[in-house]
Amino acid sequence: MPERPVAIITGGSRGIGAAIALELAKLGYDLVIAHFDFNDQGQPDESRAQETQKQAQALRATCEVLRTDVSKAEDRKKLVELARRKFGRCHMLVNNAGVAPSKRLDLLEATEESFDRVMNINLKGPYFLTQMVANWMIEQKKTDPRGGYRIVNTGSMSAYTSSPSRGEYCVSKAGVGMMTMLYADRLAEFGIGVFEIRPGIIKTDMTKVVTAKYDKLIAEGLTPIKRWGMPEDIALAVGAIAEGRLDFSTGQVINVDGGYHFHRL
Repeated sequence: MPERPVAIITGGSRGIGAAIALELAKLGYDLVIAHFDFNDQGQPDESRAQETQKQAQALRATCEVLRTDVSKAEDRKKLVELARRKFGRCHMLVNNAGVAPSKRLDLLEATEESFDRVMNINLKGPYFLTQMVANWMIEQKKTDPRGGYRIVNTGSMSAYTSSPSRGEYCVSKAGVGMMTMLYADRLAEFGIGVFEIRPGIIKTDMTKVVTAKYDKLIAEGLTPIKRWGMPEDIALAVGAIAEGRLDFSTGQVINVDGGYHFHRL
């Protein structure tokens, strides 16, 4: 019986990350889920990660969970070491962990502290985690040249949509777009595909605080498809990549946004 492919998913305990984890479990992947959840009292929270783990196991996936701050080099190293120790292989990396600013502030008032926090988690962490996993994938290619190895980054429509009250988030996601292109270029010679999924307005904890605003905008036609996106919409796109359906499209940005990216008259 052939070994099951393995995926590392950051921010995989809830929302978009959990939906991706379960979609990959359905497709026959075993999983390493990284998360960094807190409860309402600001204490570390394992409950959502454990629930996602149970759901993945119900789909017959072996699923490991690790509390990981992707902005920290030692945590990124521990995450990859767990995958090596438990499975000895990694076929897919999904860089999904991300944060919004703790407080929305006008561009003329934003703080360096907030900028550093958002950039470290949203861009620096994925950049160097990808470096580590990509080198491991190159090693694996030497002994398994026909194996499929892929990297997916969760971007955002904020990569090209100005939001002056959360500029650091927009800049971080614009950086993810270039990061995707750079790694796609560098890894093409090894047959490792790199992709960006660019969500639009998706029902998650991050958008919960602006539900009424987006309900109104969507009803008024902000997006051609007049509904919220769901985490499962993102997961289906990642699933298509995981199945190898887009391997000749490395570097591609896949907009999952109900048509928001259209230029319309």
